[in-house]
Amino acid sequence: MIAAGDREPESIPPSPALGFPRLSVEDAESEEYSPERAGGEEPEGRLGEKAASFHGRSPATIGEKLTRPMTVPDLLACRSASAGGGGSPAEGCRKLTKLLLNVTVQRSLGAVQVVMSPESTVRDLIAAALRQYAKEGRRPILESADPSGFDLHYSQFSLESLDREQQLMALGSRNFFLYPKEARAR
Repeated sequence: MIAAGDREPESIPPSPALGFPRLSVEDAESEEYSPERAGGEEPEGRLGEKAASFHGRSPATIGEKLTRPMTVPDLLACRSASAGGGGSPAEGCRKLTKLLLNVTVQRSLGAVQVVMSPESTVRDLIAAALRQYAKEGRRPILESADPSGFDLHYSQFSLESLDREQQLMALGSRNFFLYPKEARAR
C-alpha cells in the first residue's frame, strides 16, 4: 500500500487534440520545469501566442495601445455655466422645448401622456390632461371637463395640491395625479 505522500508518478499520454503535451504532477511541481521542455515557447514579460489569442489579442497588436473613442468634452458645459450664473441659454446652450408629462386621473387605468412646453403652468397641464383624457375616450367618463374642478398632486398619496400658477419646469417631476375637487373633500 502506498502512503499519501509516496505516490507513484503517473505518466499521462500527450493530448494532440489540445495541442500541448500533458505533464505529470511531478513535472509541474519540479523546479526544472520550463515551457521550452514542455514544447511551448513563452518569452519573458509577454503572453505567449496561445495565451494572447485566448485573451483576444493577436501577437502583433500586443504592444500597441488601445485608442480611446472621441468624446464631447463640453457636453455639460451649459449646465455648469448656468449654475455659476455665467451663461444664458441663448449663448449656445440648448434649451428644453418640450416636456413629456404623465398624468394619472383618479380611478383611471394608466397615465395620460401630455407633451407641453416647460414655461406652461399647472393650470395648462390640467386643461391639456383633461382634453387628452376625453379625446382618448378613457373610462370612467368624467362628469365635468372643467379644469377648475380638478387639483393636481405629485402622487395619489400627496395631500397638498400644486399651485396652479407654478411653471412645470420648477416642479421637479414629470409624473402627476389628477383628483376631482369633490372627491378630495369627501
